[in-house]
Amino acid sequence: MKKIFTIAIATLAIASIQAQDINDALRYGQTDLNGTARFRAMGGAFGALGGDFSSLNVNPAGSVIFANNQISLTLSNFNIKNNSNYFGNKTSENNNSFDLNQAGAAFIFENGSAKSDWKKFAVAVNYENAKNLDNSIFSSGTNIGSSIDKYFLSYANGVPFGNIDNFYFDELYFNEQQAYLGYNSYIIDPNNSADPNNVDYYTNIAGGGNYYQENAIESTGYNGKLTFNASTQYKDKFSFGINLNSHFLDYKQSTSFFEANDNPKYAIGSTVDRVRFNNQLYTYGTGFSFNIGTIFKPTKEVRLGLAYESPTWYKLTDELSQQVVTSGYGLNPAQDNTLYSTQVTDPNVTMIFQPYKLQTPGKWTGSFAYIFGKRGLISVDYSMKDYNKMEYRPKNDYPNENKAMSNLLTSSSEVRVGTEYKIKKLSLRGGYRWEQSPYKNGNAIGDLTGYSGGLGYNFGSTKVDLAYAHAKRNYNLQFFSQGLVDPARIENITDNVTLTFVFEL
Repeated sequence: MKKIFTIAIATLAIASIQAQDINDALRYGQTDLNGTARFRAMGGAFGALGGDFSSLNVNPAGSVIFANNQISLTLSNFNIKNNSNYFGNKTSENNNSFDLNQAGAAFIFENGSAKSDWKKFAVAVNYENAKNLDNSIFSSGTNIGSSIDKYFLSYANGVPFGNIDNFYFDELYFNEQQAYLGYNSYIIDPNNSADPNNVDYYTNIAGGGNYYQENAIESTGYNGKLTFNASTQYKDKFSFGINLNSHFLDYKQSTSFFEANDNPKYAIGSTVDRVRFNNQLYTYGTGFSFNIGTIFKPTKEVRLGLAYESPTWYKLTDELSQQVVTSGYGLNPAQDNTLYSTQVTDPNVTMIFQPYKLQTPGKWTGSFAYIFGKRGLISVDYSMKDYNKMEYRPKNDYPNENKAMSNLLTSSSEVRVGTEYKIKKLSLRGGYRWEQSPYKNGNAIGDLTGYSGGLGYNFGSTKVDLAYAHAKRNYNLQFFSQGLVDPARIENITDNVTLTFVFEL
């Protein structure tokens, strides 16, 4: 059973033991196009329409568009396919999950006073999985010239040898822990083992050749969002709304990196030719955000919307456990150097890092919709999200991470288009979605393109909607944040089938 150890140290040391980076911030700062089947089928273009539970996430003024009290329940099937290309070798991995994706209730109150300009009021509560975090990625290929030893050396160089040789794993800062793992698994050694102040290290992995590498990632989790909404209608022309949102995040990631080489061995000393590096990360916490918005109807057919979504302010905690398994000739100096042996370095400790805060970017959305009487509609949303405003807090504890996000990330535009055509009680729907890369260099994460379609049937007090959505995005995946940073190119393809039941009360 693993020991649990909580890191609680002076503020000035937090930056040296924390491991958050830009990828973690983007994981929690980006959201999927989840929600009801009607919302998904129409590409999420609901900022000027309202009348749908998921539309409240775009523009909270939309709840007052409901004609009657109603309850909505949505089930979704997520299929994610990741095609990887690592040094020319192509692999593929699939993940499929089933989820209760949305549940909500809305209550409408008509103002019976003919003298009042405030015609309707609405209150609603809605739960959605803002981002499905279940995923599987496998990459493999032959790296020419770069080994896992670069990861451990990048942390070890500068660390006094006496620290990693004389202290227990759970008494060390994060960078020292990585040096500890590299040293005790015989991947690296100090230049002068007799000097506790030695800060220079060398590798025991033979260089000058090729390294076969595999990286497997398995993740599960959700980013849940509970919304409390209120809206009102003024003079049949204006609607105003506000959301108060509570966020719940639970994420588990298991990574296993493997490396093998048949490079020429050193004439003397130990040589490592097989490495397995396992990491188990668990991140959990809560957050808060709010939305405000308005919908304006200048004519019977035209609707305009404007909405603002605040940043989400998260408070998160990370738990991390690590293990290194190495094989080679003479790993233990006490053994004969001709003996092939295996070394397992498992501190048997789960590190619980000090809680930290993350601020995600806010978002502005402008919307236009045209209603063709009772037969159909077309709707367009344009959103802007400034990713370089993301930051970890307290700011002084994360200067490098915040600087990287400010320098590498940029404002990202998103366009959503949706249409609906009604044939009596049957509705046919279609949608398109394009989201710009959050990076200034769009090669790191490419643009997202998505298509969707669906149908719905109105039974009277009950409605059933079905949708299918497809999206694709390419991005670079580094196995480690430093040292060994050669990326795999991932083609991420998501297919989603959504079924929603709506009951009018």
